[in-house]
Amino acid sequence: MPESVHLIRHGQSTFNLVYAETGEDPIHIDARLTPLGHEQVKLLRQVVRRNEYDLIVTSPLTRAIQTTLGLFGGLATPFLVEAGHREWLEASCDMGRPKSALIPEFPTFAFDHLPEVWWHDEGTRDANGICQEPFETFLGRVETFRDWLRRRPEDRICVVGHATFFKHLAGHLMKNCEMLPWRP
Repeated sequence: MPESVHLIRHGQSTFNLVYAETGEDPIHIDARLTPLGHEQVKLLRQVVRRNEYDLIVTSPLTRAIQTTLGLFGGLATPFLVEAGHREWLEASCDMGRPKSALIPEFPTFAFDHLPEVWWHDEGTRDANGICQEPFETFLGRVETFRDWLRRRPEDRICVVGHATFFKHLAGHLMKNCEMLPWRP
């Protein structure tokens, strides 16, 4: 089991910005970081670069990958793209993009272990074309990821991910670009 795990929520996304203002889903599939999100990442980078990690795990959602690159780009620490801690799919921003679309945009990351469609895509689509992930399925995924982390051989791991997932994993609703030390 790792000695320490740091959870980091991604920076502000375009979905976060619009949803905070309107309360409505703006249909931003796989939302990207806003300029403020990039600034948040830049500020947190000064803090996280003081830590040494044996592994950095990122969700394959674009806002998490952008956050990971902004925080840790250029380091020799291994990166792992892991879909197990993607966000609970209940809005457009939580739908991913196919692996084949991510590979050319993020060539420094390995996606070969992911299926082409790695997000929840089963069941009835809502009016926005989204197959919402059943809550029980999501909770099962949280527990599976917790067990996966506990079995990791690395001592110091950083996980870049999402608010609702981390709330159910660690019991804390994180703000954009917040870092939380946590023990699995």
